[in-house]
Amino acid sequence: MPRLLPLALTAVLVLPTLLPAAERPNVLVVLCDDLGYGDLGCYGHPHIRTPHLDQLAKEGLRLTDCYAAAPVCSPSRAGLLTGRTPNRLGVYDWIPPGHAMHLKTEETTIAELLKSAGYDTAQVGKWHCNGQFNSPKQPQPGDHGFDHWFATQNNASPRHENPNNFVRNGEKVGPLEGFSCQLVADEGIRWLESRKDPEKPFFLHVCFHEPHEPVESPDDLVAGYADVAKNEDKAQYFANVENLDKAVGKLVAALDRLGVAENTLVFFTSDNGPETLNRYRSANRSWGSPGKMRGMKLHIYEGGIRVAGILRWKGRIESDTSRVPVSSVDLLPTLCELAGVDLPTDKTLDGTSFAPLLDGNPFVREKPLFWHYYRAISKPRVAVRDGDWKIVAVWDAGRTRGGVSPATVKVIKEAKLVDYELYNLRDDPSETKDLVGTHPERLAAMREAVNAIYADVQAESPQLSTGSQK
Repeated sequence: MPRLLPLALTAVLVLPTLLPAAERPNVLVVLCDDLGYGDLGCYGHPHIRTPHLDQLAKEGLRLTDCYAAAPVCSPSRAGLLTGRTPNRLGVYDWIPPGHAMHLKTEETTIAELLKSAGYDTAQVGKWHCNGQFNSPKQPQPGDHGFDHWFATQNNASPRHENPNNFVRNGEKVGPLEGFSCQLVADEGIRWLESRKDPEKPFFLHVCFHEPHEPVESPDDLVAGYADVAKNEDKAQYFANVENLDKAVGKLVAALDRLGVAENTLVFFTSDNGPETLNRYRSANRSWGSPGKMRGMKLHIYEGGIRVAGILRWKGRIESDTSRVPVSSVDLLPTLCELAGVDLPTDKTLDGTSFAPLLDGNPFVREKPLFWHYYRAISKPRVAVRDGDWKIVAVWDAGRTRGGVSPATVKVIKEAKLVDYELYNLRDDPSETKDLVGTHPERLAAMREAVNAIYADVQAESPQLSTGSQK
């Protein structure tokens, strides 16, 4: 087992002086919402047509072991932006409209760090990192480093087609015509084309609403799945994924047209696993697939946290497939290294730069990957992956019902781990064989690791802020 770093140690300064603009890559991060590990053609779906993403994977690095920061949306997004496991941020669950939970101003995001290095920055699509959206009561995308933002608090409303709840830089946009993923892609492209200084590097964070409910897809795409889907709802979901694939194709074509593809790192992924069919009233079109993984969204098992991951950088990454575990919390340290930006030193980072992986070199993770979701549908609430090994842990609080409240956070901060399951993900990615009884030394080491990280995260997890706070 790799040596664990002291858990109280914050990220240290390891990077050189700021690189010249010409040596800093552009960055396009594309984040889907509830896309299943098995929903793309290049990840094995037998019917959904995703030619643009399949081509992206052929031109870059397809990650078989890519992870979201959490098995649910708001924590996952906050973890991606900060490189920190979401409980450290106080983002414990999805954020309802008006809720006090939010990504606080004192947290440092990728956008802030790259902006300080001379990058133009933009966020388009779903935000979902605060409850008081477009309000001075809580920080908005612009307060977290984005020069330009075109966003919704949570879902495109009332549905993906013709949404009416987008806000652009603090101003309500009003009713729009078209499907959300196409509108979001078009906004990102317009921003790229309108930048005052095209020589400056850019960070464009594209957050599609698809294929989260309420699913709505173009009629012509839906018709194309009538024979294989056998029902309207399933055809709508398949077409929804194909529509977001078309939006990705539009974005990638814009990079080529603008002549920046050779120096642009593209990272495509999802915020968590697929929604469970009919889990709630409007989830009748949630036909996403976790592939062969156990569980789905809201699970600590692989189906909730393992997601599609594609990296393309035409001027640097060679076409390949990688089984090396990579997480969205790794993105911040990776981009800082590539841009020559100093890492923040005032808070613990949980990610590790995977920059060596882009050149086919060994990638040594500094600390194991960690997840904790207090409302997990799976019995385990906590997990650690270290190399090929994963331990999941049950806590003594049982299933905590209801949304995030001061009482909930008290439980999160005090609950103890009481039972464990152990899996070798190289041999058993579907987590069917619990090895607790056959690998006592590995179990002991993994128990020590998960309890140490869990205690460290519990200690830092903040109480819920109340009132208007930035």
